[in-house]
Amino acid sequence: MGPEDAAFYSRAIGRLYRWMYYAGVLGTGACVFWRGWQGAIAFAAGAAAAYFNFKWLHEAVMAMSPGAPPARGRIFVFLALRYAMLGVGAYAIVMIFGMNAIPALVGLFVPMAAVIIEIVYELAHGT
Repeated sequence: MGPEDAAFYSRAIGRLYRWMYYAGVLGTGACVFWRGWQGAIAFAAGAAAAYFNFKWLHEAVMAMSPGAPPARGRIFVFLALRYAMLGVGAYAIVMIFGMNAIPALVGLFVPMAAVIIEIVYELAHGT
């Protein structure tokens, strides 16, 4: 992989984080009308969980890449525990706070929406 490829992927990852932010904000606003404020909070919690899951996966992959400095142990601890944290968060949303699980589950699809937006962006801009 050449330097221009690294720069391309770096810009794409930066845009993915931005697209996830926009999709999370727009989705939260849409959930206010769809499920009320509780649905919006549940969607935002799902979107935040998906965002951090993506961030931790990205950090773990970058830590394993050639030429990377030695990885900090917390990256791999978070990577191993991410499903447990998602489960605890889902339990809290549904059982403790009494919110509907559907908006939270839809919020988990925010990274997928960001990837689709990035694909359309790259196709439109020819990058």
